Amino acid sequence: MKRRSCFGVMAAGFAPAAFAGSAVARDALDLTAFGIRADGSTDDTAAIQKALDAAGVKGGTVVLPPAKYLVAGSLRIPPGVSLEGVYDAPMGREPLLGTVVLATGGRDKEDAPALFEMGNGCMVRGLTVFYPEQMATDIHPYPWTFHLQGWDGTVENLTLVNTYNGIRVGPETNQRHRIRSVVGCALRRGILVDRTVDIGRIENVQWHCDFWMAKAVNGNRNAVYEYMWKNLEAFIFGRTDWEYVTNTFVFPVKTGYRFIRTAAGACNGQFSGIGADAAQRCVSVEEIQNMGLLITNGEFVCIPGERIEVVIEPTCTGSVRLVNCAFWGPSRQCVAMHGQGYLSLSDCYLEISGRFPAGPPDQISVVEADGGKLQVRGCTLRSRGKEPSILLKKGLKHAIITENNGPRGVNIVNEIGDRAIIANNEPYQPPSA
Repeated sequence: MKRRSCFGVMAAGFAPAAFAGSAVARDALDLTAFGIRADGSTDDTAAIQKALDAAGVKGGTVVLPPAKYLVAGSLRIPPGVSLEGVYDAPMGREPLLGTVVLATGGRDKEDAPALFEMGNGCMVRGLTVFYPEQMATDIHPYPWTFHLQGWDGTVENLTLVNTYNGIRVGPETNQRHRIRSVVGCALRRGILVDRTVDIGRIENVQWHCDFWMAKAVNGNRNAVYEYMWKNLEAFIFGRTDWEYVTNTFVFPVKTGYRFIRTAAGACNGQFSGIGADAAQRCVSVEEIQNMGLLITNGEFVCIPGERIEVVIEPTCTGSVRLVNCAFWGPSRQCVAMHGQGYLSLSDCYLEISGRFPAGPPDQISVVEADGGKLQVRGCTLRSRGKEPSILLKKGLKHAIITENNGPRGVNIVNEIGDRAIIANNEPYQPPSA
């Protein structure tokens, strides 16, 4: 195996023997001259930055051994430099082991520099980040933990215990970001992507209240749960061209996946194996590029609040296609199509359970459309009883509803007449009085 050249940061109290046989031992140099204390109480921002700048002269890796590093400011990762902790997989919430960055900078200043400012061809991996001054019952804004811009930035194998704003890509022009194996509790925003002009990749990301649950990290599950479902937007996409998003999940959340238009434009991409649970909205599509979104193997559950799993807003003119997705739980409604573009549901399971009342039957339906064009094919639709499976409302331009079934068949209410093609659906059997 080819050995790579790297800088190892060995602060006071670290003996080289302590890392024998570990990832940190690979060609590590004793860089105590940079003054890194790693005692969890002395600000190491300037010292770590000196090590990063030294690595940036020719390109290289700064390895932080297991310890707690207080960072009260912002770290800039130079081009061609990697900042690495000791773990090749994310850590759990407790205890705080391995390479832990204790972040305190930027409290109440969301627009301050990120904890990690990243440019072309750099990477951060193998770290846990914890904001020790953030209290679950008194949450304050903080700037982004990561800010990626430029070409080919990578963050991976990270645990963000209680980030307020997680990872921002853009709004500067950028290409080919890689966000992989990131877990933690995000409070206000998880990931925001904008002005990506070549394919970005987001893989294996999970935001969950349990990562900030333990008392050892100032946790309070009930308080964190409450804050997340009232405030968190987990994945936000502005301008990004052919974004690939795979195996992502959030619990709980106000909006799981939000698609918006920024000054740079809107999104198109492929989203596979995505999920949002205990959500007010799982997916909110405000604007997308014309070629739009392909969402496959999604899992969407609404419990509190608004309880509509997928909403296509009137401002959306692009194409949204959902294939082999599951909608379930005590939602008020599974899909609401208000856009002027196209919506397709194919081979999906759509269910509204009866745990929460949703209003009079004539005011709700499993799928509702009052704009654009709709296709529902090969789906199973399950409602509580008398409410429509599919409601085709005035304003809808065209609909194709074919080959669907359900426990009582498919109850279709058609208000658009011959602009709807309805065929080969299981006949509806009303529940007995």
